[in-house]
Amino acid sequence: MSNAETAKFNMIEQQIRPWEVLDNRVLSTLGQVDREDFVRDAYKGLAYADCQIPLGNGVNMLPPTIEGRLLQALLIEADDEVLEVGSGSGYLTACLAHLAKRVRSIDSNAEIIDFARTNVASYGSDNVEFEQCGLAQIDATEAYDAIAVTRSLAAVPENLKQALKTGGRMFVVVGRSPVMQALLITRIGASEWTTQSLFETDLPRLQP
Repeated sequence: MSNAETAKFNMIEQQIRPWEVLDNRVLSTLGQVDREDFVRDAYKGLAYADCQIPLGNGVNMLPPTIEGRLLQALLIEADDEVLEVGSGSGYLTACLAHLAKRVRSIDSNAEIIDFARTNVASYGSDNVEFEQCGLAQIDATEAYDAIAVTRSLAAVPENLKQALKTGGRMFVVVGRSPVMQALLITRIGASEWTTQSLFETDLPRLQP
């Protein structure tokens, strides 16, 4: 195996599996998408390290362990339509696109959108659309089977909850640094949601 393939193997077996990510579809996806292709050149050596990798503009790439838990928690099926809030490097976008029918990825920062779009286009995913859009602009005119929020929020806004289909799942991190909660929110009715706490973490805030 090449050094990158060895690093990817070790990421999955020594970081992600021990964090109780055991879903074979998720592990296969993480094994097929080359993380080093989505990291800025200065940080290529950290592509498979379990840390947040700077992308610029105050945005970090999520650690692989959180990406794995996020993908597993959302239980994405092949016919699902997914909203990603916070485009990051495009790596998680590509993983979501590998699992889902369609991904809409939004971010308020034009530079981040351009970086993610370029990376995903180079990777060959053709079921992704990117849009410069803030959290407040999301409405329920188009509902989703899954929503992945890749940066933290002080609280979950009502418009984001309303953008879930009944049966839809949302991964979101809420709270105040240094201790935040990763949550899985599931819509079970027209005006009813359940919330499951998954783990503690600390992520940068989503910019409006």
